Amino acid sequence: MKNINRYLTLTVLGGLLAFTSCETTELDITANPNALTPDQASVDFFLNSIQEDFVRQFEGDADFDLNDNFQSGGNTTGDGFNELGMELTRIVNMNGRNYTSVYQDSDMNDEWINAYRGILADIRAMQPLAEEAVQTRHLGIAQFIEAYLMISMVDFFGDVPYSEIIQGEEQNFNPAVDSGASIYDAMLLLLDDAIANFNSTPSADPAVDFFYGNDYDKWERAANTLKLKIYVQRRLVDSGAAASFNAIIASGNYIQDSADDFVYNWSATSATQPDARHPRYGINYQAAGAGEYMSNWLMSLMDTTGDPRTRYYFYRQTPAVPGAGEIPPNEELLNCSLETPPQHYIDAGFGGDFCYLPNGFWGRAHGEADGIPPDGLLRTTYGTYPVGGQFDDDSLSALTVGGGGAGTGVTNLLTAFGVDFMQAEMAMVAGNMPAARTFLLDAFDKSVAKVQGFLVGREGGADTSFEPAPGDITAYRNTIGANFDAADDNGKWNVMAEQYWIAHFGNGVEPYNFYRRTGFPTTLQPNLEPDPGVFIRSMYYPANAVNNNSNITQKADQTVPVFWDTGSVPAAN
Repeated sequence: MKNINRYLTLTVLGGLLAFTSCETTELDITANPNALTPDQASVDFFLNSIQEDFVRQFEGDADFDLNDNFQSGGNTTGDGFNELGMELTRIVNMNGRNYTSVYQDSDMNDEWINAYRGILADIRAMQPLAEEAVQTRHLGIAQFIEAYLMISMVDFFGDVPYSEIIQGEEQNFNPAVDSGASIYDAMLLLLDDAIANFNSTPSADPAVDFFYGNDYDKWERAANTLKLKIYVQRRLVDSGAAASFNAIIASGNYIQDSADDFVYNWSATSATQPDARHPRYGINYQAAGAGEYMSNWLMSLMDTTGDPRTRYYFYRQTPAVPGAGEIPPNEELLNCSLETPPQHYIDAGFGGDFCYLPNGFWGRAHGEADGIPPDGLLRTTYGTYPVGGQFDDDSLSALTVGGGGAGTGVTNLLTAFGVDFMQAEMAMVAGNMPAARTFLLDAFDKSVAKVQGFLVGREGGADTSFEPAPGDITAYRNTIGANFDAADDNGKWNVMAEQYWIAHFGNGVEPYNFYRRTGFPTTLQPNLEPDPGVFIRSMYYPANAVNNNSNITQKADQTVPVFWDTGSVPAAN
């Protein structure tokens, strides 16, 4: 294993960081460190940029504005790891029937550039300034973000450059890739450094801490929770993962309450330069209507089971979908409404969800790649949670630009309900089904409370009489428990996995990782194409990285697993 330096060093990233030097007047001075020389940038400016670029790594851009750090590319909508994961796990529509054609090497350039030229570049340039000024908590936050970023890069790409990015004061234009396992090891050590810095006495705290407002007890709990995530993700290849996981749980020093969740709250103070709305809101709440399709599979699952979170997640713009019975098929608006379901959909029991759903839930099947009709003000879109959209109170009318919560959404990264799901998974692996059931229901309780609390103070015009009654929530909860009790082991995994998908709505990273780790749920809607090609076990390296770095060789295909992925994805992919 390569010896990875876990300490930030005084240099810039070879071939990845480029400070722009130009003539300026006082009017040209900005708080963007990427437009300044290092001696002009403050530690606080660097940290602001690091935090924003970090959340954009997961959420992508809001409206394809260059000010949102990186452009949309290829077939994905707005990019970002969350969107990629949601598409692959049926949480939102994947626009393309063949996996290889949808996820090409050119699609990954922006995530790669944002990670290396954006986040890591700023961290490396910030460090000497922070050390000199004894701003140790700035360093702690940067170290935490670096750890989170790098394990995510491993999760999506596998082996990636890390240790050779820094070569003393020499620039390295061809850093070799490190094994994903060694990067995970290094990030655990880096988190220890972050925790030490959180507990230090700095000369000053950050001027802006977007996540915890300078509460370093919460930062420490988040760091330990990130360790829990690491141990769960590598449990298939780490015989000591369970013991390490349980030791942190025994300490009690991790995220247990939703008030401590590691989240990014979008202020929505501006719609341009930069767009401060939740990116999924910016893409969907437009004059032309929604820019994305919701997943027929997920909407059907939640609607037919009476899930109490449905009205918060989805906003319906019409009372009926063409062909669903209430209104006749319409070739112009919904081409598939005149088509019969493909045989493999019928065989898998999804013939009814092939094209349209009842009750106005207008989405698309997994892999539906028809052209885009004029349905932007008809299709179902994101609701109140988590993007700050409109609550579905049966108004069944076209969305309003700036409506609902105006984009004051949230990006969930590490959550209390997510920790409960981690504990449920570890209990399932250990064969402790009663404990798994308890954690599963605890996760549900926290998820519902978080979702319901999100509407408070966010949308004054919503008719809250349409919120689910306590009795309806209890009945749904009891059904989860009863289904879990009645199922065999595989069925129990399916019950938990479906709830995992629903609770993590908006965060595609965790379901994508869970799916590769466990192979559940097996109840997912098949791809519309009978032979969609290989399932994406890891993304291609970006074309630019392969073309410009002689030490990076493109993968043969996207079946190459990341180091912790020894599971088996079901055939219905």
